[in-house]
Amino acid sequence: MSLKEAALKVRENAYAPYSNFKVGAAVRTPSGEVFAGCNVENVAYPEGTCAEAGAIAAMVAAGENKLAEVYVVASSPQPVPPCGGCRQKLAEFGDKDVVVTMATVDGVETRTTIGELLPGAFDASFM
Repeated sequence: MSLKEAALKVRENAYAPYSNFKVGAAVRTPSGEVFAGCNVENVAYPEGTCAEAGAIAAMVAAGENKLAEVYVVASSPQPVPPCGGCRQKLAEFGDKDVVVTMATVDGVETRTTIGELLPGAFDASFM
């Protein structure tokens, strides 16, 4: 299954009763495994989980910890970039040159990299 197919499929499972803004994300690891996640809202808004975070959590739960590619899709007029927290999560598990494709359900896509999304990322070198 392609990242696009996985992200579109999991997006349908999103729990978004408050915003009605469903997001799906899929990540591929260097081994070729694909993991998907969707946003999960909570009535206490800050307690929700983003799709990217869900996909990364599934990846880690399966024993993998490196990103090779990312795909994020939402029903919006233009591709929606990951939030700041998810950018940091992507930077934790992916190199700066990892491609991130942001897409709409209508097929509009924009490609960037983790490094372009989060220049000057905080990383282990600061510890």
